[in-house]
Amino acid sequence: MKTMIPLTRYACHRRRQGAVILTVCFLLFFLLGFVAIAFDLGRLFIVKTELQTAMDSCALAAAQELDGQSGALARARRAGATAANLNRVNLQSPSWDGKGQLPDAGISFRDAAYMPTTTPAGARYAQCEHRQNGVRMWLLHALGVFQGNGTANPATRAVLASAVATRGSAQSTCPIPVAMKAKAGGTPANNYGFLVGEWVTVFDKGGAAAAAGEMGWYNLDGSNSASETAAELAEGGRCGTRLGDTLGTPGAQTSVDRPWNYRFGVYKNSDSPSLNHPDQSGYSYTAANWTNAVPQNAFSGTPAAGSHASARNYVTKRAAYASLADTGTSIKAGAQIAFNDNNRLNSFQKLATPGSAGEHRQYGTNRRLAIVPVIDGASRVIDFVCMFMLHPLSGPNDPAKLEFRGLAGMAGSPCAPGGTPGGIGGPLVPVLVR
Repeated sequence: MKTMIPLTRYACHRRRQGAVILTVCFLLFFLLGFVAIAFDLGRLFIVKTELQTAMDSCALAAAQELDGQSGALARARRAGATAANLNRVNLQSPSWDGKGQLPDAGISFRDAAYMPTTTPAGARYAQCEHRQNGVRMWLLHALGVFQGNGTANPATRAVLASAVATRGSAQSTCPIPVAMKAKAGGTPANNYGFLVGEWVTVFDKGGAAAAAGEMGWYNLDGSNSASETAAELAEGGRCGTRLGDTLGTPGAQTSVDRPWNYRFGVYKNSDSPSLNHPDQSGYSYTAANWTNAVPQNAFSGTPAAGSHASARNYVTKRAAYASLADTGTSIKAGAQIAFNDNNRLNSFQKLATPGSAGEHRQYGTNRRLAIVPVIDGASRVIDFVCMFMLHPLSGPNDPAKLEFRGLAGMAGSPCAPGGTPGGIGGPLVPVLVR
């Protein structure tokens, strides 16, 4: 005999099932909201982080160029924009999801009182700021449309990031593997006996230490390996050199010419500017094309009578992105200008291209203004100076010349290398302040 279910109980059961379905729908709706918040706000957070990294890179690169020279702000804008736009933004998009990368107008400058300035001599801070528009909001927008309120949850959002950097004293830095000894009676107060603009020769003596008033090859890691010297001279070099470190005297050089010449945009074999970055100019200076008396001041001086017809100071050539061959690309022509000998660089084959569309602008960074340690008689680092690299090398045993540009820790020093900030008197390095 079948048991009959009363109609009222059956209807009640159906109503409970309907209530469960509605409850589940409402819960799913709320869960979708939480997923939308997690997904879309998570994307905003990622884009914000990527954009902030780009602005930090921009500010540091721009601040490094604030050396007070006439073209400092233009160089700072180029360096900052280049550094920022090498980063990937909007889920690692190389084109920043096609929404526009940092323009030069996104980089501004402030003086020591943190007031806006357009004067190169007064600029102390570089600020990079960018608003990334068009960051897509998928689920929050869809949820808003479903609720009939798409305006409150737009399809795209904007993200803003800003960074400020300046130059401060380093506790350690990244010099080239060359060291200087003071002249007799030389002290920090008199630039160790050297004149700003004076040319100084790096002597290769097969491992002999430099005498007073001379420069020589010295390994920053304290070793005596000649291959280590070339490695420390290469891009990236060796950072972490501090006051009090003892440097090593390497043997006769065998391979320093190649990484040295990269800085001038001079290459051999498969080397290229895109991987082995040059300075912003490769135009070079020797007694053959720059006839000025001591102090010669090829960095910012005026060429004396008898100098080459193309001769202008480095600040001018850097602004024009000049190559070793000035406006040309022939390595023989460049050797003729610099050395009055078109065969001087025969073991090298090519140059970085010059001009506003060339490789010196596209890949160039501040590589010829280098930090050099000052050492005592025991090869201990007692200070750092700023030196300007004058010409490429024809071979690893070719004596090199550098121009003295003053103490590296002075506010007006044109050198701003990489290093660890936080010192009280070391070389100036870029450091984020906001």
